Amino acid sequence: MIEASSQPRRAGDVFRVAAGIFLEMYDFMVFGYFAGAIGNAYFPAGDAFGTLLKSLATFGVGFLMRPLGAIVLGAFTDRRGRRAGLLLTLALMSVGIVTLAATPGYAAIGVAAPLLVLAGRLLQGFSAGAELGNVSVYLAEIAPEAQKGFYVSWQSASQQIAVVVAALIGVALSATLRPEALAAWGWRLPLAFGCLVVPALFLLRRHLRETDAFAARAEHLDLRAIAAGLWRGRARVLAGMALVLMTTVSFYMITAYTPTFGKLLGLPASGTLIVTAAVGASNLVWLPLMGALSDRIGRKPILIACTALAIVTAYPAMLWLTHAPSVARLVAVELWLSAIYASYNSAMVVYLTEIVPEEVRASGFSFAYSLATAIGGFTPFAVTWLIGATHNRAVPGLWLAAAAAISLAATLLVERPSAASSLRSP
Repeated sequence: MIEASSQPRRAGDVFRVAAGIFLEMYDFMVFGYFAGAIGNAYFPAGDAFGTLLKSLATFGVGFLMRPLGAIVLGAFTDRRGRRAGLLLTLALMSVGIVTLAATPGYAAIGVAAPLLVLAGRLLQGFSAGAELGNVSVYLAEIAPEAQKGFYVSWQSASQQIAVVVAALIGVALSATLRPEALAAWGWRLPLAFGCLVVPALFLLRRHLRETDAFAARAEHLDLRAIAAGLWRGRARVLAGMALVLMTTVSFYMITAYTPTFGKLLGLPASGTLIVTAAVGASNLVWLPLMGALSDRIGRKPILIACTALAIVTAYPAMLWLTHAPSVARLVAVELWLSAIYASYNSAMVVYLTEIVPEEVRASGFSFAYSLATAIGGFTPFAVTWLIGATHNRAVPGLWLAAAAAISLAATLLVERPSAASSLRSP
């Protein structure tokens, strides 16, 4: 990779590109935290549990659009440039968050309300399909060779800032508004805040430079060539999907799902939001530290250790929590899972940029990541349904352990980054 930029310039680019991903994750967190109130506003049902499931299904359905967005928008980024792709995904995400914030409830406009909300979630899922990949690839391409793990970890670290901010806003609203006011209209306030930061994010991304790696490429493939390249490398893409699965399942379990899970355990809403903020802060600490460690000792030792820990400890930890639910036990379990998630993710994301061929790096990374997220994003819905079906409140631990087992198998089987020099299957 050609390295012409100075360290201060790189640091500015890291901030500019990572700031945009804040919006995507902030909106997803707000939806997850206030799933019950959003369900009451747009998806009325005969009982509270049914309303919650409808809301969580809408939260998850956006993830089904991510693979399509990964191909279309990822191909756009591989052809037109990293900067152009990052501006386009930010624009589409902005439309999605404004749609949710501004759409009247079911009582006001009837069936049009859930349809508009669903359209907004689908558009956000479409844009998010390439956003994570575009950011990760951009950071990998501007990073010094010996610091790729540290640089790319800031993609995920910026998401944790969104987790903390959204949770603290939720705590403040819960403390200042009566429950009926929060359910009726208070949940719109954090969405309005998200709309207000959009112009600032556009100003930041406008000043992004193109990466030297992309600018140095002699040929930029069109959509058909990129699709053909992805098909030839399909085994590697599927391996990448399996690598990402533990990240998506664990992340949504310990962040967006925490307030809902706490409610199912009978814990106070303010307490579960504080726990979520603590998880975001914990992730923010672990991610750059373990990303830097992966630069020193390699990616695979961290990936293997973290998946093994999740397989062995996730379900026993959940059993311990659900045996005698308390905020103290919830924070202990979630901080443990946070350490596993953040350590794994710090090595996994940069590893994925390394095993995807350069000519389809943005689309290949995004497609693999989005396929996993289409499964992991349904974690809040899936585990809520499983709890209702099995009457076992510890079942989220089994869900996470299963995802970790799949990711461990992929870690052991996928080729080393140094061998990923062509589009041949692993």
